[in-house]
Amino acid sequence: MRNVRSAQVTKVLGAVLIIVAAFGACRKDDPESPTPEPPGTGPTSPVVFDINAVPYAQLSTYNFFQGPMADQQPSYGVLPFEPISTLFTDYAKKKRFVWMPSGVKAQYAADGALLDFADGTVLIKNFYYDNVQPGGDRRIIETRLMFRRNGAWEFADYVWNAEQTEATFDLVGSNTAVEWVDDNSVARSIDYRIPSHAECATCHKSYSQPVPIGTKPQNLNGDFAYEDGSMNQLAKWELMGYLESGFPSGINTVVDYHDVTQDLEMRVRSYVDINCAHCHADGGHCDYRPMRFAFGATIDPVNLGVCVEPDDPIDPSQTHIVSRGNTARSMMYYRINSNDEAVRMPLFGRTIIHEEAVDMIGEWIDGLSPPCP
Repeated sequence: MRNVRSAQVTKVLGAVLIIVAAFGACRKDDPESPTPEPPGTGPTSPVVFDINAVPYAQLSTYNFFQGPMADQQPSYGVLPFEPISTLFTDYAKKKRFVWMPSGVKAQYAADGALLDFADGTVLIKNFYYDNVQPGGDRRIIETRLMFRRNGAWEFADYVWNAEQTEATFDLVGSNTAVEWVDDNSVARSIDYRIPSHAECATCHKSYSQPVPIGTKPQNLNGDFAYEDGSMNQLAKWELMGYLESGFPSGINTVVDYHDVTQDLEMRVRSYVDINCAHCHADGGHCDYRPMRFAFGATIDPVNLGVCVEPDDPIDPSQTHIVSRGNTARSMMYYRINSNDEAVRMPLFGRTIIHEEAVDMIGEWIDGLSPPCP
């Protein structure tokens, strides 16, 4: 009897093993349960960047874009981004991208400090206008690169040809006439300035060393509409392998100064941070001035120039850098509302008045009280 039962148990166990083996074979071939790819077999970036050979003579050599370059469709690994508040450049539109070599990651340093980038990193910034006359077409003017080599940042600027098929390395500086109809259907014309190396260095410097401006966590801690869906930019950089994990969640973040639903003072602080703070900082071009326009510093109104007497007023009527409740006595307002090269602020990057910023800062100054002593 025991031998019979043992034989029956053996037969049942054998059947179970056959079923398990068959089920396992089916699961192995199931397309909904793919076998993970071994490390290093994923897509690779087609970007060409020999750190010992750059800058190349032609922008196309880098292969940053797929298809016609003017379409600005990034190649794999070329990641678009946009600061929450943007630098004004004569109403030019901009497309920004970052690329890093395989295995390279930036490190978080502080909310208001530049990300700590490694050698080989490239920041790409395209300047263009839509509705350019007479044909109403898009015209890309220039593509500026900043890349990191031997622990330091370097510049490369590429000027686009009239056919919009290629851009050529040029850091001499030049001007080009642009006539366009803006987003408010206003006809505009400028003599657009393509900067020289010296002009780039004037704004992009900290203690004489070139540095980027907008790539700080406080400026990137917001959503961007990527092709595969909207996502926080810092999280996207982390997912892409471009940012080391572990950055804080409670980042002190700027607002979009264009957004009229935001607090007015926050808009002003965000505007001067991106447009002015790189010069008005320790080691910046205007570090001898009393203002400190970094977003984290302007929580103190003195750093905004509120009730601070200027050491060199342009006109005796300008009693303060910012005179509470009085734009006529405020040197800041006078400078941003001027096209005079000897007066205007910022020094570079604009040849026409940023009208929306003038209105915003004027409204802010008029709303400050009580009057300065």
